[in-house]
Amino acid sequence: MKIHFIGIGGIGISAIARFLKYDGNIISGSDIQESSLIDILKKEDIKISTPHNQTNITDQDLIIHSAAIKNNNIEIIESAKKGIKTIERKEALPIVLGNKKVYSVCGAHGKSTTTAILSSILQSTTLVGAISKEFNSNFRYIKNKINEESTIVFEADESDGSFLLSNPYCSIVTTAEPEHMNYYGYDIKRFHQAYESFLKMSKIRVINAEDEFLSKLNINAIKLYPSKDITNISYTLREDEPYTKFKLKDLGYFEVWGFGYHIAIDTSLAILAALNEIGLDHIRTNIKKYIGIKKRFDILYNKKDFVIIDDYAHHPTEINATIKSLLLYSNLRNIDQKIIIWQPHKYSRTIENIKEYKECFKGCNELIILPVYSAGEEYININFQKEFYKYDPILATNIQRDKTSIHIIKDNKIIKTYQKGILIGLGAGDITTKLRTIII
Repeated sequence: MKIHFIGIGGIGISAIARFLKYDGNIISGSDIQESSLIDILKKEDIKISTPHNQTNITDQDLIIHSAAIKNNNIEIIESAKKGIKTIERKEALPIVLGNKKVYSVCGAHGKSTTTAILSSILQSTTLVGAISKEFNSNFRYIKNKINEESTIVFEADESDGSFLLSNPYCSIVTTAEPEHMNYYGYDIKRFHQAYESFLKMSKIRVINAEDEFLSKLNINAIKLYPSKDITNISYTLREDEPYTKFKLKDLGYFEVWGFGYHIAIDTSLAILAALNEIGLDHIRTNIKKYIGIKKRFDILYNKKDFVIIDDYAHHPTEINATIKSLLLYSNLRNIDQKIIIWQPHKYSRTIENIKEYKECFKGCNELIILPVYSAGEEYININFQKEFYKYDPILATNIQRDKTSIHIIKDNKIIKTYQKGILIGLGAGDITTKLRTIII
């Protein structure tokens, strides 16, 4: 088919576009502006135009658009005029996953990491909402042998209910902590029912059985009890790269890239799911291929006295886990100064979790707070100086990076420069671009 993607530059929808291209379809796309991901897609011979333009809609068989695209988009309007079938990204999932053996990973936290680790273990076709460093993409296509069932590792999304369309053969749930409650009408019962439905769809289920909701769920599943199933955890650096080693149940020891108890949990869930497909020897061999995902404790600059790290953590639970990893890393590196640059993500999330945010930065020496990344929400005044007074935060308006420094900007003036310590940027907005772009 000829398939056109509106908003193709999104991390999730671009993976679907890549899959459908490898599956033999003719793919085109458009987005509001250029990006590094769009540049990569163009190199993969996907025709993409920016910005959106009605002339992009010609004789396609199907139009797929991201959730961010509204009905007043000029390409949506043109496709309606031409009578071309137009669906949202989540409605396209049955086309991609409908006849496949899907290992579907979801949860409020850790789903990208768990998906990427499971992908490394199974060496299968993968669609993940991040860039796996193993194959430097959010997508990998593995051609199956003749008559062999096609296996896909897929990062499912609970934020818009689309995980219910992922056709799970194996459902893996990292945590069912309430998040994205606006989609569920702030109805906790409806939220939990969606997770229960997701699990009941699948033949095999793997869950973190110490999650508050999942622990009470009466369902047949492979259950991980982290506090008793994961033991003898140790951490080490090899060539300044972080590794976590632990014992899982009676299966022996495993070592995986990354730092922290949360990494051990994510890895354990992946291992328990993979045992359905391959043996322990293969798991131990393949897990070595996992070398992290971009924007998850992603070390951008690494010198003796100064380290710059980029991390996607934007929810208090995620930030708390990341800072625990940071403290481990700091101790092993013998660097005492720990600087946090936090870009709050959405006004609604910040206000709903303000109490938890005020507690999750413990252990840092300095806290710099950037303006809220609104993600399209209307401005709401939050007094960060008052709310976070115990950290004596620096309220900045921007940051800039040169080869060896990070500059803190307020009102277009450099107010502080860092060249020593471990500096970590936290957030799901454009802070990652700011940390990676050398402009001075």
